[in-house]
Amino acid sequence: MQTIECQDVAGIAAGLSEATIHVWRLRYERVQRRGPLRALLALYLGAPAESIIFVENEHGRPELATPWRGQLQFNWSHSGDAALVTIARRLAPGVDIERVRARPRAMHVAERFFHSHETAALAALEPSRRDQAFLQLWTGKEAVLKAMGRGIAFGLDRLCLAVAPAAPRVLWLDGDDATQWQLHALSLDADHLASVAWRGPALSVAAWTLADST
Repeated sequence: MQTIECQDVAGIAAGLSEATIHVWRLRYERVQRRGPLRALLALYLGAPAESIIFVENEHGRPELATPWRGQLQFNWSHSGDAALVTIARRLAPGVDIERVRARPRAMHVAERFFHSHETAALAALEPSRRDQAFLQLWTGKEAVLKAMGRGIAFGLDRLCLAVAPAAPRVLWLDGDDATQWQLHALSLDADHLASVAWRGPALSVAAWTLADST
């Protein structure tokens, strides 16, 4: 992912069209709360960061408040010292990032919470490949649920995704047409996995790293 200086973001923001999804990787500390998200969206809107106010839907998904409401759709996720922000126009994206680490209880979690087809696909993998496949599956589910404006309380077993090494894809989604959904794995680094999802046509996904201002 190309590293972009803060002063150059506005030029990239100008290229955000209805045919593209923008994804930004940021350095993050939990004490910053939504500060980095607010600052990035301000660059897209050409507004002071302090003017960016959020409202939440009934499930806690943040959205822009008036007067910016409807101008951009976005979602964000953070894990450890890394955060991802995805920005779009006219459709609601979802994103999730997770740190790569050993998951000794992966199959237990899958058997309890995932769709049975996903659990079977994970069980069929060699143990050395299972942790990464589980994590990619997890980020994919989170991304779809966040794009829906929901969270994991919706039910992780109410959607079924293709399991790596198959290409990311929504196979089934309770109450919706799975063919209308797009799901992409994001290449970050050896320490993180991430996914971005949205309901709508296939779009171009462009990703950058925002330079650390400190």
